[in-house]
This record gives sequence, C-alpha cells and structure tokens, in this order.
Amino acid sequence: MESETPKPTRSSTTKNSTGKKRSASNDNQLDFLQPKVSEDASSRNSESSPSEPKSKPARKPEVELDFFSASTVDKTKVDPVDSGGKSDLFNAEVEKTAADPDLEIKDAHLIFTSVWQDLEAEYERENLRFPKEIILLGGAPGSGKGANTRFILKARDLTCDSIVVSSLLNSPIAKKIKDSGGMVGDKEVVGIVFRKLLEEKYRDGAVLDGFPRTKTQVECFKLLVEKMNELRQEFYDTPLRMHFRKPNIRIMVLFVDEKVSVERQLKRGRQIVAHNEEVHASGVGEIEEVRPTDLDPEAARRRYRVFKEQTWEALLSLRQVFHYHFVNAQGAIEDVEKNIYKELHYQSSIELDPTTYDRLRFLPVAEDIIVHARQELVKRLDSYEFDQPELFQNVVEMIGTKIMPIIQRHAISGIAMVNSEDSLLDDPMALAMLIDIFSERGYHAVVDIHRIEIPEKIDLTTGAVSCRVKKVYRIQIRFKGSEIRRG
Repeated sequence: MESETPKPTRSSTTKNSTGKKRSASNDNQLDFLQPKVSEDASSRNSESSPSEPKSKPARKPEVELDFFSASTVDKTKVDPVDSGGKSDLFNAEVEKTAADPDLEIKDAHLIFTSVWQDLEAEYERENLRFPKEIILLGGAPGSGKGANTRFILKARDLTCDSIVVSSLLNSPIAKKIKDSGGMVGDKEVVGIVFRKLLEEKYRDGAVLDGFPRTKTQVECFKLLVEKMNELRQEFYDTPLRMHFRKPNIRIMVLFVDEKVSVERQLKRGRQIVAHNEEVHASGVGEIEEVRPTDLDPEAARRRYRVFKEQTWEALLSLRQVFHYHFVNAQGAIEDVEKNIYKELHYQSSIELDPTTYDRLRFLPVAEDIIVHARQELVKRLDSYEFDQPELFQNVVEMIGTKIMPIIQRHAISGIAMVNSEDSLLDDPMALAMLIDIFSERGYHAVVDIHRIEIPEKIDLTTGAVSCRVKKVYRIQIRFKGSEIRRG
C-alpha cells in the first residue's frame, strides 16, 4: 500500500501569464475563484517598518471556493462580477468541514482508490464498462464550444449528447451531497463523472466537457485509463471481451486569443440584452440569462485568464499521454468545422485493437493504391500494344462492335449492363485489357463471370444428368449520364 503523501501547500507567490512572479496579495484581479486568504495582522506588523501605523486587529481568514476543488471554508464566496452571483460550476452553501478529513483529500491516488472501491461495490467489476472513446473537450470563452461540439460528435459518429460537467454539478447526486452538508470537491466530482461515463448510452464514446480542471482530477483520469486497460486484459479471453475494448482517449482544445475571446463575449452579451429588451417590449419569447462577464470587458478578460491558467493547463498536461488536438477556433465556423473533421478523421492504428490492426495492416488502404494509378494504367496500356498487339487489337474491336452500341443507347442513364459469351474473354489477359481500355476512356467497368450448367443428356439406366458449363461474362459499365431536363 502506498504511503499517504503530505498535502501540498500553496506557495505565497505565483506566476502570471508573462512568467514573472507576483505576490499573492496582488492576485485579487487575476486569480478568479482561487483561494484568497487574508494575511494575519501580526505577520503584517512584523514586516512593516517601525514608522508605519499599527495594523488593524487580525480577522478570521476567509477562503473562497477553488475552481472545481473544495477547500476548508466557512461559506462559498464568488465574485458576482465574474459569475453573476453564482459559480460557473455549482451553487453551494458550504459549512466548515475541517473536522472531516475525507473531504480534504488531495492525494489523487487516495481519492481514486476510494472512488473506484465504491464503483466496484455498486456496479460489480464485470459491469464497469466505460466508453470505448473519450474526448476531453476544453474551449476558451467565445470559442463557440456549444456549436462546435455538434461537429465533434458528428465527426466521431456519436449520437449521444456531450457530458457537460458543470451541469452534472447541479444534478440530483451533487444536490444530495450539498444538502447533506458535504462539499462537491475533487473526490465528489470524480465520482459523479465516472458514474456518468458508465451509462450504457456512452459505451461507444463520450465527449466530456469541462473535465479535468485540477491537477488532482488529471491524475485521477490517468488512473481511470490504467484501470480500463487492466479490465481489458482481465476479460480479454472471456465472453465479455467486447465490453472492455481498447480505450481511445483524445484531448481537444478549441482556442482563440484573448482579444477575440473578449470581443465575442461582449458581442454575445449585447445580443442577449437586445433580445431580452425585445421580449419585454413585445411579450413574445423567453428571457435568456446573460453572464455578467459578457457585459464587463475586464471581467471577460479575467474569465479568459482563468481558462488559460486552469482548464488549458490541466488539458495541456495530458498531451504527452493521450492524443492531443489543438483547433484554432478564431476563423469562420465553416473553417473551424473543417479543422475539427481534419483532426478527428479515422485512424485504424489508434482505434483498432492491436491484434486486429496487425492482421489488417499488410493490406494497402485505398488512398495508397490510387496515388500512382494513372501512371500505372498508362504503363499497362503501352505494354499491351508492344507485347501483345494482336490480342489487344481483338479486344478493342470487340468493344467497338459489340459493347459500345449498347452503351450509346444508355447515354442518358449512365449505366449499361452487357452479357457476353465471347470466347475471347476466356483469356484472363483479355479481361484485364477490357477493364483498362474502359478506364482510359473515362468509364468504370466491372466484369462478373457466371457459370451456368446446361443439361445435355440423361442416362436412362442410372438417371444421371450430364451437363455442360456455359460461361457468361456480365459486364457493367458506369459513366456520367446526361440529364434531359435542366434547371
């Protein structure tokens, strides 16, 4: 059993976006939803010069709710300018819980072990069937994450909605935790998310929006993937193997720079305000909630920095472990859609089980064999002329006299079916020539050989029937037809 590691302490200095250190006392504008602890009066007095006035008496420190991570607090405090009087993730009135150390677990291994044991007890091991594919989605404010999620689901052929973690934290499970006086910290978030992933509709894949956001959650997710691989090995030689497939983990970040993010946030705020005014005036429609950060440029910038310092950093830390997709979301929505499809195209080496991939890998993929197809066709046609001119001429004449008249009668439909019993086609080389000739002329030809048994005689003594085999070459020729009606 691993020994419990000491809880990390928060440094009094942090780094800003430029990489320079700044004191915690100057972070009140940049560290949105980060713990802010008032300094002890005695420590301030010891650091001040003798000539400075005496500080006010010390007051009890207040700790604000960390983003997605619970800390020891008297009451949740959230800047109303940043979130409209409520947390972006959840609303909670949290009582002081220092007496309960379980709610303050920061070691990812301890948290994960506790959550995993609960899952095994609740579902049983053979029912811990997580999605085959998990896409961790993060998006900067104003990156169009809501609209682009549809493209991600479509690109991966997923029909279920994305899992939005902020919504889960308003779910009955989270509400039950809060109503019982508990805090929705890392341990609870991990448990809620893992249980959601076990729902049957997500077996083929799930888009997980807003997870992980903290280092603890990052480590817990890594441990989950390790467990998924362990379950795959455990059940590999059992009838349940198809329920424990090789996990395919992707990270997708929709990114815009700060200037674009702020502009889009403020534009969205203006649009919602105008809409609500119209609803009030006409009485038609529904009022939409407007984020306070969409009305205040400084709050919008602060929200962007939160994304950079928390969500983006958390996802970036996984890029060395899982497949990482960085999508520039600053352009037109059509361009962003193309970028998403390009990033998420099918890759057999990633998605197939290794044994399946090894069995198929020696077969060339279509895009490889068409690279030099035209040049190879030219070489073959010239070789027919130089090496077998007589047979080549016979095939050309047969096409011209027996097949082309039928094709011409199907010029409108663009497809012709020809049956032939010409013995010339008994030569495999003649068949190859026929297909290549049609390809060079712009047609697509497919030849199917049918063998039909024709009765010839019957032995009256034994009743045995003697048959001869008739070969029929069914030739299908496709080409672009002509439309009679246009416009």
